[in-house]
Amino acid sequence: MQYLLPAIIAFLLTVLGTWAAIRVFPRLGLIDRPEKYGLTRAPIPYPGGIVVLLAFLITILIFFELDVKLIGLLTSSCLLVAISFWDDRHPLPPLVRLLAQTIAAFVLVLSGIGILSITNPLGGMIVLDHTFWKFSIGSFHFNIALWSAFFTVVWLVILINAMNWLDGVSGLPTGMTAIGAVIIFFLSISPLVHQPEVAKLALVVAAVSFGFWLFDFYPPKILIGDSGAMLLGLLLASLAIFSGGKVATAFLVLGFPILDALYVGVTRLLHKQAPWRGGEWERERKAVHLHHRLLKAGLSPRQVLLFLYFFSAFFGILALFLETRGKFFAFLLMFGLMAVMGFVLRKKTP
Repeated sequence: MQYLLPAIIAFLLTVLGTWAAIRVFPRLGLIDRPEKYGLTRAPIPYPGGIVVLLAFLITILIFFELDVKLIGLLTSSCLLVAISFWDDRHPLPPLVRLLAQTIAAFVLVLSGIGILSITNPLGGMIVLDHTFWKFSIGSFHFNIALWSAFFTVVWLVILINAMNWLDGVSGLPTGMTAIGAVIIFFLSISPLVHQPEVAKLALVVAAVSFGFWLFDFYPPKILIGDSGAMLLGLLLASLAIFSGGKVATAFLVLGFPILDALYVGVTRLLHKQAPWRGGEWERERKAVHLHHRLLKAGLSPRQVLLFLYFFSAFFGILALFLETRGKFFAFLLMFGLMAVMGFVLRKKTP
Protein backbone atom coordinates (compact mmCIF):
# COMPACT_ATOMS: atom_id res chain seq x y z
CA MET A 1 0.00 0.00 0.00
CA GLN A 2 2.96 2.37 0.36
CA TYR A 3 2.95 2.54 -3.43
CA LEU A 4 -0.71 1.99 -4.30
CA LEU A 5 -2.49 4.39 -1.92
CA PRO A 6 -0.69 7.58 -3.10
CA ALA A 7 -1.19 6.49 -6.72
CA ILE A 8 -4.91 5.83 -6.20
CA ILE A 9 -5.42 9.23 -4.56
CA ALA A 10 -3.41 10.96 -7.32
CA PHE A 11 -5.52 9.19 -9.95
CA LEU A 12 -8.82 10.14 -8.28
CA LEU A 13 -7.72 13.76 -7.81
CA THR A 14 -6.78 13.98 -11.49
CA VAL A 15 -10.01 12.40 -12.71
CA LEU A 16 -12.22 14.58 -10.50
CA GLY A 17 -10.18 17.69 -11.26
CA THR A 18 -10.30 17.07 -15.01
CA TRP A 19 -14.04 16.37 -14.91
CA ALA A 20 -14.55 19.70 -13.10
CA ALA A 21 -12.18 21.55 -15.46
CA ILE A 22 -14.12 20.41 -18.54
CA ARG A 23 -17.17 22.16 -17.09
CA VAL A 24 -15.53 25.19 -15.47
CA PHE A 25 -12.73 26.14 -17.89
CA PRO A 26 -15.05 27.30 -20.73
CA ARG A 27 -16.80 29.69 -18.31
CA LEU A 28 -13.41 31.17 -17.42
CA GLY A 29 -12.39 31.51 -21.05
CA LEU A 30 -9.81 28.75 -20.68
CA ILE A 31 -10.28 27.16 -24.10
CA ASP A 32 -7.95 26.60 -27.02
CA ARG A 33 -7.94 28.52 -30.29
CA PRO A 34 -8.29 25.94 -33.09
CA GLU A 35 -8.36 28.62 -35.80
CA LYS A 36 -4.77 29.49 -34.86
CA TYR A 37 -3.70 26.13 -36.33
CA GLY A 38 -6.15 26.12 -39.23
CA LEU A 39 -8.61 23.74 -37.54
CA THR A 40 -12.37 24.01 -37.95
CA ARG A 41 -13.50 22.11 -34.84
CA ALA A 42 -15.12 23.72 -31.80
CA PRO A 43 -12.81 25.02 -29.02
CA ILE A 44 -11.83 22.54 -26.28
CA PRO A 45 -11.10 23.28 -22.58
CA TYR A 46 -7.41 24.11 -22.16
CA PRO A 47 -4.85 23.93 -20.51
CA GLY A 48 -5.33 20.75 -18.51
CA GLY A 49 -1.76 20.92 -17.23
CA ILE A 50 -3.09 23.02 -14.34
CA VAL A 51 -5.16 20.03 -13.15
CA VAL A 52 -2.21 17.64 -13.45
CA LEU A 53 0.02 20.01 -11.45
CA LEU A 54 -2.55 20.47 -8.66
CA ALA A 55 -3.20 16.72 -8.36
CA PHE A 56 0.53 16.06 -8.23
CA LEU A 57 1.17 18.79 -5.64
CA ILE A 58 -1.65 17.68 -3.33
CA THR A 59 -0.55 14.05 -3.47
CA ILE A 60 3.08 14.94 -2.71
CA LEU A 61 2.10 17.15 0.24
CA ILE A 62 -0.10 14.39 1.71
CA PHE A 63 2.02 11.29 1.25
CA PHE A 64 5.65 12.42 1.02
CA GLU A 65 8.05 13.82 3.56
CA LEU A 66 9.37 16.99 1.96
CA ASP A 67 13.12 17.23 1.55
CA VAL A 68 15.31 19.56 -0.50
CA LYS A 69 14.96 17.47 -3.66
CA LEU A 70 11.17 17.31 -3.52
CA ILE A 71 10.91 21.01 -2.76
CA GLY A 72 13.13 21.68 -5.77
CA LEU A 73 10.96 19.45 -7.96
CA LEU A 74 7.74 21.15 -6.83
CA THR A 75 9.26 24.62 -7.25
CA SER A 76 10.52 23.96 -10.78
CA SER A 77 7.19 22.32 -11.71
CA CYS A 78 5.20 25.36 -10.57
CA LEU A 79 7.60 27.73 -12.32
CA LEU A 80 7.36 25.85 -15.61
CA VAL A 81 3.55 25.64 -15.56
CA ALA A 82 3.20 29.32 -14.59
CA ILE A 83 5.45 30.50 -17.44
CA SER A 84 3.65 28.24 -19.95
CA PHE A 85 0.24 29.47 -18.76
CA TRP A 86 1.34 33.10 -19.17
CA ASP A 87 2.88 32.34 -22.57
CA ASP A 88 -0.41 30.91 -23.81
CA ARG A 89 -2.18 34.22 -23.14
CA HIS A 90 0.68 36.64 -23.75
CA PRO A 91 3.09 34.93 -26.19
CA LEU A 92 6.70 35.10 -25.10
CA PRO A 93 9.76 35.03 -27.39
CA PRO A 94 11.14 31.49 -27.84
CA LEU A 95 14.41 32.43 -26.12
CA VAL A 96 12.50 33.64 -23.06
CA ARG A 97 10.69 30.30 -22.87
CA LEU A 98 14.02 28.50 -23.24
CA LEU A 99 15.49 30.64 -20.46
CA ALA A 100 12.54 29.78 -18.19
CA GLN A 101 13.05 26.07 -18.88
CA THR A 102 16.77 26.41 -18.10
CA ILE A 103 16.02 28.19 -14.82
CA ALA A 104 13.52 25.47 -13.86
CA ALA A 105 16.17 22.84 -14.63
CA PHE A 106 18.82 24.72 -12.63
CA VAL A 107 16.47 24.84 -9.62
CA LEU A 108 16.59 21.05 -9.65
CA VAL A 109 20.38 21.12 -9.84
CA LEU A 110 20.49 23.42 -6.80
CA SER A 111 18.23 21.00 -4.92
CA GLY A 112 20.70 18.16 -5.44
CA ILE A 113 19.09 16.35 -8.37
CA GLY A 114 21.63 15.59 -11.09
CA ILE A 115 23.60 13.23 -13.28
CA LEU A 116 26.82 12.52 -11.38
CA SER A 117 28.18 9.87 -13.72
CA ILE A 118 27.45 8.16 -17.02
CA THR A 119 28.08 4.46 -17.54
CA ASN A 120 30.25 3.82 -20.57
CA PRO A 121 28.63 1.00 -22.61
CA LEU A 122 32.14 -0.14 -23.56
CA GLY A 123 33.16 -0.37 -19.93
CA GLY A 124 33.89 1.92 -17.00
CA MET A 125 32.25 5.12 -15.81
CA ILE A 126 32.42 8.73 -16.97
CA VAL A 127 32.51 10.74 -13.74
CA LEU A 128 31.04 14.25 -13.91
CA ASP A 129 31.64 15.56 -10.39
CA HIS A 130 35.35 16.43 -10.48
CA THR A 131 35.11 20.21 -10.95
CA PHE A 132 33.01 22.23 -8.49
CA TRP A 133 31.58 25.75 -8.32
CA LYS A 134 31.12 27.00 -4.77
CA PHE A 135 28.95 30.01 -3.95
CA SER A 136 26.58 31.33 -1.28
CA ILE A 137 23.18 33.02 -1.32
CA GLY A 138 22.65 34.55 2.10
CA SER A 139 23.01 31.76 4.65
CA PHE A 140 22.69 29.05 2.00
CA HIS A 141 25.91 27.52 0.64
CA PHE A 142 26.04 25.63 -2.65
CA ASN A 143 28.63 23.27 -4.08
CA ILE A 144 27.77 22.59 -7.73
CA ALA A 145 29.58 20.02 -9.88
CA LEU A 146 29.93 21.95 -13.15
CA TRP A 147 29.89 19.10 -15.67
CA SER A 148 27.12 17.35 -13.76
CA ALA A 149 25.06 20.55 -13.74
CA PHE A 150 25.63 21.07 -17.47
CA PHE A 151 24.53 17.57 -18.48
CA THR A 152 21.60 17.67 -16.05
CA VAL A 153 20.26 20.95 -17.44
CA VAL A 154 20.70 19.73 -21.05
CA TRP A 155 18.92 16.46 -20.22
CA LEU A 156 16.00 18.24 -18.56
CA VAL A 157 15.57 20.90 -21.25
CA ILE A 158 15.69 18.30 -24.05
CA LEU A 159 13.01 16.16 -22.36
CA ILE A 160 10.81 19.18 -21.58
CA ASN A 161 10.80 20.23 -25.22
CA ALA A 162 10.66 16.69 -26.62
CA MET A 163 7.48 16.01 -24.66
CA ASN A 164 6.01 19.35 -25.67
CA TRP A 165 6.71 18.71 -29.36
CA LEU A 166 5.10 15.31 -28.91
CA ASP A 167 1.77 17.04 -28.27
CA GLY A 168 0.85 16.94 -31.96
CA VAL A 169 -1.64 14.15 -31.28
CA SER A 170 -3.80 14.45 -28.20
CA GLY A 171 -3.08 11.66 -25.73
CA LEU A 172 0.52 11.13 -26.82
CA PRO A 173 2.35 12.99 -23.98
CA THR A 174 0.11 11.55 -21.25
CA GLY A 175 0.27 8.01 -22.60
CA MET A 176 4.03 8.07 -23.10
CA THR A 177 4.56 9.53 -19.62
CA ALA A 178 2.36 6.89 -18.00
CA ILE A 179 4.32 4.12 -19.76
CA GLY A 180 7.69 5.67 -18.89
CA ALA A 181 6.78 6.24 -15.24
CA VAL A 182 5.54 2.65 -14.84
CA ILE A 183 8.80 1.34 -16.32
CA ILE A 184 10.82 3.51 -13.89
CA PHE A 185 8.61 2.26 -11.04
CA PHE A 186 9.44 -1.38 -11.77
CA LEU A 187 13.13 -0.52 -12.17
CA SER A 188 13.14 1.36 -8.84
CA ILE A 189 11.60 -1.54 -6.88
CA SER A 190 13.99 -4.10 -8.37
CA PRO A 191 16.53 -5.51 -5.90
CA LEU A 192 19.42 -4.12 -7.93
CA VAL A 193 18.20 -0.51 -7.67
CA HIS A 194 15.87 -0.56 -4.63
CA GLN A 195 14.74 3.07 -4.36
CA PRO A 196 11.30 2.93 -2.67
CA GLU A 197 10.75 6.70 -2.59
CA VAL A 198 11.56 7.06 -6.29
CA ALA A 199 9.25 4.11 -7.01
CA LYS A 200 6.40 5.76 -5.08
CA LEU A 201 7.01 9.05 -6.88
CA ALA A 202 7.08 7.30 -10.27
CA LEU A 203 3.74 5.60 -9.62
CA VAL A 204 2.19 8.95 -8.67
CA VAL A 205 3.43 10.45 -11.96
CA ALA A 206 1.98 7.44 -13.81
CA ALA A 207 -1.34 7.88 -11.98
CA VAL A 208 -1.80 11.58 -12.78
CA SER A 209 -0.81 10.93 -16.40
CA PHE A 210 -3.23 8.02 -16.77
CA GLY A 211 -6.01 9.95 -15.00
CA PHE A 212 -5.75 12.77 -17.52
CA TRP A 213 -5.20 10.35 -20.42
CA LEU A 214 -8.76 9.05 -19.91
CA PHE A 215 -10.00 12.46 -21.05
CA ASP A 216 -7.46 13.45 -23.70
CA PHE A 217 -7.14 10.16 -25.57
CA TYR A 218 -8.33 10.93 -29.09
CA PRO A 219 -10.89 12.44 -29.56
CA PRO A 220 -10.06 14.68 -26.58
CA LYS A 221 -12.54 16.28 -24.20
CA ILE A 222 -9.79 18.54 -22.83
CA LEU A 223 -6.25 19.44 -23.95
CA ILE A 224 -3.23 19.24 -21.69
CA GLY A 225 -1.52 22.20 -23.40
CA ASP A 226 2.11 23.28 -23.36
CA SER A 227 2.05 23.66 -19.58
CA GLY A 228 0.99 20.04 -19.07
CA ALA A 229 3.24 18.53 -21.75
CA MET A 230 6.29 20.40 -20.44
CA LEU A 231 5.40 19.46 -16.86
CA LEU A 232 5.23 15.77 -17.79
CA GLY A 233 8.57 16.07 -19.58
CA LEU A 234 10.12 17.65 -16.48
CA LEU A 235 8.68 15.01 -14.13
CA LEU A 236 9.77 12.08 -16.27
CA ALA A 237 13.25 13.51 -16.85
CA SER A 238 13.59 14.15 -13.11
CA LEU A 239 12.51 10.63 -12.18
CA ALA A 240 15.31 9.23 -14.33
CA ILE A 241 17.97 11.16 -12.36
CA PHE A 242 16.28 11.65 -8.98
CA SER A 243 18.61 9.17 -7.35
CA GLY A 244 20.73 8.29 -10.37
CA GLY A 245 21.00 5.12 -12.40
CA LYS A 246 18.01 5.33 -14.75
CA VAL A 247 19.09 7.57 -17.64
CA ALA A 248 19.76 4.64 -19.98
CA THR A 249 16.33 3.18 -19.23
CA ALA A 250 14.66 6.56 -19.73
CA PHE A 251 16.54 6.93 -23.01
CA LEU A 252 14.99 3.70 -24.26
CA VAL A 253 11.44 4.29 -23.09
CA LEU A 254 11.59 7.90 -24.36
CA GLY A 255 13.74 7.17 -27.38
CA PHE A 256 10.97 8.12 -29.79
CA PRO A 257 10.35 11.69 -28.51
CA ILE A 258 14.08 12.29 -27.97
CA LEU A 259 15.10 11.16 -31.47
CA ASP A 260 12.07 12.88 -32.99
CA ALA A 261 13.03 16.15 -31.26
CA LEU A 262 16.63 15.87 -32.47
CA TYR A 263 15.45 15.14 -36.02
CA VAL A 264 13.11 18.12 -36.01
CA GLY A 265 15.81 20.37 -34.56
CA VAL A 266 18.33 19.38 -37.22
CA THR A 267 15.69 19.69 -39.98
CA ARG A 268 14.84 23.21 -38.87
CA LEU A 269 18.52 24.17 -38.81
CA LEU A 270 18.96 22.85 -42.35
CA HIS A 271 16.04 25.05 -43.41
CA LYS A 272 17.64 28.03 -41.65
CA GLN A 273 15.11 28.03 -38.82
CA ALA A 274 15.83 28.20 -35.10
CA PRO A 275 15.57 24.64 -33.63
CA TRP A 276 12.80 25.74 -31.26
CA ARG A 277 10.75 27.52 -33.89
CA GLY A 278 8.99 26.05 -36.92
CA GLY A 279 8.70 28.16 -40.05
CA GLU A 280 5.89 28.65 -42.55
CA TRP A 281 7.25 25.78 -44.66
CA GLU A 282 6.74 23.45 -41.71
CA ARG A 283 3.21 24.58 -40.94
CA GLU A 284 2.27 24.12 -44.59
CA ARG A 285 3.64 20.59 -44.80
CA LYS A 286 2.43 19.54 -41.31
CA ALA A 287 4.58 16.43 -41.56
CA VAL A 288 7.94 17.14 -39.97
CA HIS A 289 7.37 15.23 -36.73
CA LEU A 290 7.17 11.47 -37.11
CA HIS A 291 3.66 11.31 -35.65
CA HIS A 292 2.56 13.91 -38.23
CA ARG A 293 4.10 11.82 -41.01
CA LEU A 294 2.25 8.74 -39.74
CA LEU A 295 -1.00 10.71 -39.87
CA LYS A 296 -0.24 11.96 -43.36
CA ALA A 297 0.58 8.41 -44.46
CA GLY A 298 -3.02 7.42 -43.70
CA LEU A 299 -3.04 6.19 -40.09
CA SER A 300 -5.84 7.45 -37.86
CA PRO A 301 -4.93 9.41 -34.70
CA ARG A 302 -5.83 6.40 -32.54
CA GLN A 303 -3.69 4.08 -34.67
CA VAL A 304 -0.75 6.47 -34.34
CA LEU A 305 -1.21 6.58 -30.57
CA LEU A 306 -1.42 2.81 -30.16
CA PHE A 307 1.56 2.23 -32.46
CA LEU A 308 3.77 4.67 -30.54
CA TYR A 309 2.56 3.38 -27.17
CA PHE A 310 3.60 -0.13 -28.23
CA PHE A 311 6.93 1.17 -29.55
CA SER A 312 7.69 2.90 -26.24
CA ALA A 313 6.47 0.05 -24.02
CA PHE A 314 8.42 -2.58 -25.98
CA PHE A 315 11.77 -0.83 -25.57
CA GLY A 316 10.95 0.19 -22.00
CA ILE A 317 10.23 -3.39 -20.95
CA LEU A 318 13.34 -4.52 -22.83
CA ALA A 319 15.38 -2.05 -20.77
CA LEU A 320 14.28 -3.73 -17.52
CA PHE A 321 16.13 -6.91 -18.51
CA LEU A 322 19.28 -5.47 -20.08
CA GLU A 323 22.60 -4.31 -18.70
CA THR A 324 24.16 -1.03 -19.86
CA ARG A 325 25.79 -2.50 -22.96
CA GLY A 326 22.58 -4.25 -23.94
CA LYS A 327 20.64 -1.00 -23.54
CA PHE A 328 23.15 0.72 -25.77
CA PHE A 329 22.62 -1.83 -28.56
CA ALA A 330 18.86 -1.67 -28.03
CA PHE A 331 19.03 2.09 -28.49
CA LEU A 332 21.00 1.58 -31.72
CA LEU A 333 18.26 -0.81 -32.85
CA MET A 334 15.64 1.81 -32.03
CA PHE A 335 17.62 4.44 -33.92
CA GLY A 336 17.85 2.15 -36.93
CA LEU A 337 14.13 1.35 -36.87
CA MET A 338 13.21 5.03 -36.62
CA ALA A 339 15.63 5.90 -39.44
CA VAL A 340 14.06 3.28 -41.72
CA MET A 341 10.56 4.36 -40.69
CA GLY A 342 11.43 8.01 -41.30
CA PHE A 343 12.93 7.22 -44.72
CA VAL A 344 9.88 5.23 -45.83
CA LEU A 345 7.45 7.87 -44.55
CA ARG A 346 9.47 10.62 -46.21
CA LYS A 347 9.02 8.85 -49.55
CA LYS A 348 5.30 8.38 -48.92
CA THR A 349 4.72 11.90 -47.54
CA PRO A 350 7.14 14.28 -49.31
